[in-house]
Amino acid sequence: MKILGIETSCDETAAAIVEDGSIIISNVVASQIDIHARYGGVVPEVASRQHLLTIMPVISEAMTKATWHDINGIAVTFGPGLAGSLLVGVNVAKAIALAKKLPIAGVNHLEAHIYANWLDSFPSSSGEMGKVNFPCLCLIVSGGHSDLVLMMGHGQFEKVGRTRDDAAGEAFDKAARILGLGYPGGPAIEQAARSGVPCLSLPRAWLKESHDFSFSGLKTALWHLVHKGEISVADVAASFQLAIVDVLVAKAIEAAKQLKVAQILLSGGVAANKMLTQHFLAKSPIPVLIPPPHLCTDNAAMVAACGYYHLQAGKISGYDLDVVPSLGLG
Repeated sequence: MKILGIETSCDETAAAIVEDGSIIISNVVASQIDIHARYGGVVPEVASRQHLLTIMPVISEAMTKATWHDINGIAVTFGPGLAGSLLVGVNVAKAIALAKKLPIAGVNHLEAHIYANWLDSFPSSSGEMGKVNFPCLCLIVSGGHSDLVLMMGHGQFEKVGRTRDDAAGEAFDKAARILGLGYPGGPAIEQAARSGVPCLSLPRAWLKESHDFSFSGLKTALWHLVHKGEISVADVAASFQLAIVDVLVAKAIEAAKQLKVAQILLSGGVAANKMLTQHFLAKSPIPVLIPPPHLCTDNAAMVAACGYYHLQAGKISGYDLDVVPSLGLG
């Protein structure tokens, strides 16, 4: 069963074809990073206009690996995300589904990130090839989300933790702006940290008796540190990165132990951070599965993989499918 996935939730225009929820046939991503870098962040109106220009060429490129007769369904992100960006993908997907008489599945972007763990088997911390075992605890870390979600089975989610203020990716972006490192913040902080030493004392918000996260205080502490005087940007970046990694790893492992899950799944753009993955693999007594970096960031293969399981379960969306910019999970 081959699914065409379409992703336009933020500033990547993406299309992919995935077979049986795991085999990537094509995966095309057109990034807008260079366009938005000059503004220090994503400009919604600019993003949606760029999606309009890019989406059909991206879909055409993805379809060079298959014919329309091969496609059994379409999966498209309908939330959460930027309303204008989501509308481009959803309306194109509905038009294609109507023209080609194909079923369509609206996919939650957060759920799609989790399904990156079903794509193209890769080693897990147990030393075996990647295979998802239920129940599992999913840590979704991105620019807009830092969520801990218990997954009992396909389509069965319960949120157990969330960010109370800044998400981890958002904190990285703001820290990079304070340090003058540019956009996007996550890769910029990670690059700067490579030549630094995490020798500076920065706070960790543990929020005892809760699985929630908070990174706002850490960001504020960084601002005060920078404005006190001369500092090593590399050391500050390394210290800030370690503070976020420590909290994400410790709280996820503690939640996984309490919930007695079989596995921890990482997902989202921040999961591409090498220090984060290294600390998880080194410290977790519970097997951890982490997609390769190019499948952690926004892509359409994860949307197609998720859509496959929706369609298999008979969850077909109608042509009245609309966007839900503030859509949650669990």
